[in-house]
Amino acid sequence: MLILISDAFDKSLPDKLSVFGEVTDDTSRLAQADVILVRSKTKCTREYIDKAEKCRLIIRGGVGMDNIDREYCAQKGIIAVNTPKSSAIAVAEFAFAFMLSTASRICYYDSTMKKGEWAKKTKRSELCGKTLALLGYGNIPRQVAVRAKAFGMKVLAYDPYVKEAENATLVGSLEEAVRSADYISMHLPYTSETDRILNAALIDKMEAHPVIINTGRGKTVDEEALAAALRDGRVSWFCTDVYSAEPPVKGENPILDCENVTLSPHVGANSNENLLRIGQEVYDTIEKLVKEGKI
Repeated sequence: MLILISDAFDKSLPDKLSVFGEVTDDTSRLAQADVILVRSKTKCTREYIDKAEKCRLIIRGGVGMDNIDREYCAQKGIIAVNTPKSSAIAVAEFAFAFMLSTASRICYYDSTMKKGEWAKKTKRSELCGKTLALLGYGNIPRQVAVRAKAFGMKVLAYDPYVKEAENATLVGSLEEAVRSADYISMHLPYTSETDRILNAALIDKMEAHPVIINTGRGKTVDEEALAAALRDGRVSWFCTDVYSAEPPVKGENPILDCENVTLSPHVGANSNENLLRIGQEVYDTIEKLVKEGKI
């Protein structure tokens, strides 16, 4: 068996996987690979999959699988799976760090201090008592909810595929979730249902001029509509780790021209601990499928 590691994983992973066969990061050997490991960089399009002539398994290290044509994989008899549980803590902590840094004006204080300014009169705010709306209630937002409750926040959640939510109150619509929210944290996969789900119409339902945080998928946001809301104050701040096109290009993505934003380069899942968890989940997946005779 040849295992191709196409994107960045923990450095210990090749040795760990060597019990299953040869492991390589040489992408020129795509046609020979039985198993392909990707994260978000490699796009497993039809063309890519056709070049992977021997492939029987693609594992996406992480949660979102919008970079893999799963329907075409099924047609070709290729198993395509992710590692859904491994990234929950890393991304939840990152989303919460966005929330804390915005409430406490950390980036502002840091930048003004480095300019020699003493912005002591600029007040910060607290998370305690504020309302957080979680859009999506999978593994990651469940961890965000735990942290939010510990900070004394009121937590609402909208997810049409979830019937019960510990640490959050489920609401029946997006509009109800965002209406009174001080903070909105987005944890949605990119699908036809969620395409630009954060749009002008939804923003108009927001009464509290919220801080919006997106650590899910960039294409779930109508960036033009959000930029307009940031400029006129309907949305007070936007923190994002993801973009409609990555990396975003200044002049093409209007969010980059807004002042009231905190930006990061899609690193929410990139903790050292998480890369180890992803590697273990990859190992467990391959081991299980080998035992079942599926690869």
